[in-house]
Amino acid sequence: MVELVNITKLYHKKPVVNNVSLFVPKGQTLVLLGKSGSGKTTLLKMINRLIEPDEGNILIDGENIANRSVEELRRNIGYVIQAIGLFPHWTVAQNIATVPALIDWPKDKISSRVSELLEHMGLPQQFASRYPHELSGGQQQRIGVARALAANPSLLLMDEPFGALDPIIRKEIQSDFQHLSIFKEMTKIVVTHDVKEAFYLGDEVALIDEGKIIEKATPRNFLFNSTSNLVKGFIGEDAWSLKLSQVALSEVISFLAFAKDSAEEVLICHIDEKPFSRIFSMVNSDQQQVKIIDDSGLVGHAFVGDLKASFLKFESQLVAD
Repeated sequence: MVELVNITKLYHKKPVVNNVSLFVPKGQTLVLLGKSGSGKTTLLKMINRLIEPDEGNILIDGENIANRSVEELRRNIGYVIQAIGLFPHWTVAQNIATVPALIDWPKDKISSRVSELLEHMGLPQQFASRYPHELSGGQQQRIGVARALAANPSLLLMDEPFGALDPIIRKEIQSDFQHLSIFKEMTKIVVTHDVKEAFYLGDEVALIDEGKIIEKATPRNFLFNSTSNLVKGFIGEDAWSLKLSQVALSEVISFLAFAKDSAEEVLICHIDEKPFSRIFSMVNSDQQQVKIIDDSGLVGHAFVGDLKASFLKFESQLVAD
């Protein structure tokens, strides 16, 4: 777990991080969201002591990081940045092995870990002998993440990690981040300016503006329950599409009238899916049906128009609560 207590950082006597307190439970992902210059990267860099706070304390697993040597601290924290920073004259295997080699892991253990991480990152084993210039941007980013994970850190810090990638590769790596087992028990703090990325990756999101935490909440509470004009202004025109991405079919079932007779099916959806972005894009399909299934089989059929209505009723209830 990570705890920040009343953290302040001054530049030229002006606070760029202003009395920030945060708590991130073990295994959770906190996304620091904000515009350029909001203080989010400065805050992240104080966690691995690339920058020292002027006031306050930072604790990792209950221990004040000021009481640990910088070298020991950083060897137990994975760090991924947008620029990646692979060593160009080292092979992929050597890049991944940077920290294990520094802490004197045996060669066979390092080799096994490199092989394991290439598999986790979905890359062929023969990539171990390649050099960074022989890789695509997405492949380089995966190697950068593998390097950060090599020594089994309990904490992973990521600063705009996917910002330089093209949209398709970016979505693939974001999905890996969400679903790969290697990330599950690790505490993760991610910096981004991208609202959609923040709400996709984060268990919680903290919106930062002028060095202060404006609001910290789950993505759903941000979208459906925030009363902050700053939050609403930052999310802006993305609010509706983000709301659609947050809700599973199972959550609207109590508002849904199932069709008595089957008609033309345009979608088959599992009850645990979140298909409303697709459903609301079907502007001329209200009289067509969606087949809803669960792990045991058919749940029922529903008209697209009725599914849209059920979502709107569910949204109204969330806002009212």
